[in-house]
Order: sequence, then C-alpha cells, then structure tokens
Amino acid sequence: MTVKLTVEKNDGQLLLVTLYVDVQAIGPEGSSVGFATVNGAFHALTGLHMTLYVITDWLGLVPVFTAPGFAVLGLVQLIKRKNLLKVERDILVLGGFYLLVMAAYLLFEEVIINYRPVLIDGVLEAAYPSSTTILVLCVMPTAMMQFHKRVKNPQTRTVIQIITLAFAAFMVLGRLVSGVHWLTDIVGGILLSASLVLMYASVNWAIEKAI
Repeated sequence: MTVKLTVEKNDGQLLLVTLYVDVQAIGPEGSSVGFATVNGAFHALTGLHMTLYVITDWLGLVPVFTAPGFAVLGLVQLIKRKNLLKVERDILVLGGFYLLVMAAYLLFEEVIINYRPVLIDGVLEAAYPSSTTILVLCVMPTAMMQFHKRVKNPQTRTVIQIITLAFAAFMVLGRLVSGVHWLTDIVGGILLSASLVLMYASVNWAIEKAI
C-alpha cells in the first residue's frame, strides 16, 4: 500500500535526521538530541507538568489490559474449536501484531536514540520514540477495528469508537505537553505506530481478499 510505504519511509527519515541533524547537548547530564533548536524551543514552551505525566502513565494501563482481552478471546476460540487454524484469522494476525509492537519496544530500549529532557526519579531514561505513544496508538486503533467488527449495535459501536478515539488523542496530547518527552519523541512514536497499524490492516485486508 502506498500510504503504508510512505509512512514507513517518513519514520525512517525522521530517525536518521534525529541522529544527525542539529544535534546538541541540551538535555540533562549533557545528553544530546537531534533537532535541538526545535525540541528545545518546544520544551521551553510546554514546560514540565509531572501531574499530567503521572496521569498518562497510569492511564497507560488501559491499553496494557485491552490487549490481553483479545488474547483471551483467541484462547477461548482455540479451546472451543481445538485447532489453532480455526481461530479467527484477524485475532491470529492481531497476536502477531502485538509481538511486533513488543519487539519494536525492546529494540528502542536497547538502541538509545536520545534521552528524556528531564530526569525521572533521578534517572536518565531513553525517550525516542515515546513508548506510551506507541502503546496507545498501536493497541487502541486495532481495538477500534475489532470493536467495529464485533459490536453489532450501531449506537453502542459508535459510542465505543468515540471514547476510544478520545482516549488515544488525550494520551498523545497529554504526553506531548507533559514535558517528559522531546517533540521528536512523540512524532517518531506516531509515525512508527501508524506504519505498524497500517501493516496490520494491510495483512487483514489481504487475507480477506484471499478467502
């Protein structure tokens, strides 16, 4: 899909330029970040709001508990049908998607692009891309796709979709203005999440066309 390829290309380009463009040691303990002028100005504009950081941190448990819900659905189908191949294909694809998201998270925990603009409990933590942004923007949109398929009542489905979308928007915006991330951390998380979700949607679309 052209859209997916474009998003993946933009994500890769942002990663490269974040490593090499306008890199300055403006972070705590002399840590460096790319796009330092833009990132520094945005951080100065938003300031630091630890209450918002704590709120979004705790609300990050919502997607953490949402994902296992679909895993339980797949397990129930497996127990009833006694055959992995008889579990609904989109649930199997979703399971593979979650593994991919987890792999991306672990990768950026090991490969440090830059650190946070502030110390968290006195510790300098990896920041790029924002893991909370990735978690929310990977789990909630795919959950919306599942709800759209499985919730039959149109009014209920619409309410669920609106609440899920509003929650995702609040989380990303809250993380953005909380001041615990550079601007590029959030943008990088959005682009990476978009590429992964579009990949998930593309695989499901291809499977449905093949059936």
